[in-house]
Amino acid sequence: MTVTLALQTALLAPIALFLTCSSSRSAPVPGDRPVKIVVLGDSIAAGFGLLFTPAFPERLEQLLRQKGYAVTVLNAGVSGDTVSDGVSRLDKSVPEGTDALIVELGGNDAERAIDPNVTRAGLAAILQRMKERHIQVLLTGMRGFASEGEAYVRAFAAIYPWLAANYSFVWYPFILDGVEGNPALYQIDAEHPNAEGVNVMVRRMLPQVEELIARVRAARRP
Repeated sequence: MTVTLALQTALLAPIALFLTCSSSRSAPVPGDRPVKIVVLGDSIAAGFGLLFTPAFPERLEQLLRQKGYAVTVLNAGVSGDTVSDGVSRLDKSVPEGTDALIVELGGNDAERAIDPNVTRAGLAAILQRMKERHIQVLLTGMRGFASEGEAYVRAFAAIYPWLAANYSFVWYPFILDGVEGNPALYQIDAEHPNAEGVNVMVRRMLPQVEELIARVRAARRP
């Protein structure tokens, strides 16, 4: 019996050590809690037309988790929203505990030929509010439509350099980079990305999102 007990103890000791180490590795590290990201956007974020596949925020969360990031990405997209609409619901859409905000707005402003000064003022208001709340921001860009004329396109493009000169944020120049101009990546309406189009958007934006997460972690350090 003594030999058997000693043998059992010898066999169980490595298992106990393994479980102890595993538990230690899986314990949350202070200051390294999961990063909570909100995507404030329009129909692209909302996933218009994507009935059975993830929208942009959900697909982004999946890819980040596959890469080992502890993140939660919340979808605050509302189809049809302009930048001004986003401002009006900002605090409600970005709850307490949010670490970072991805702003995906401006497409409807460009489509409706809204005065670029109004769009710029709205984006500035979002950036200022996030600065006050100590929330990191990734701002995605949009382009004015050529049908509105060259002057409008130039005025719309000038929004983002002005914002960059006045606020600190991660910059992704064009939300539809890699998608625009490729009909195979759009739904039948030729306006909203399909599932593969969403995948392209997420993969292309990933380096900027990783920079956003790095900024969150840096801000948490004492």
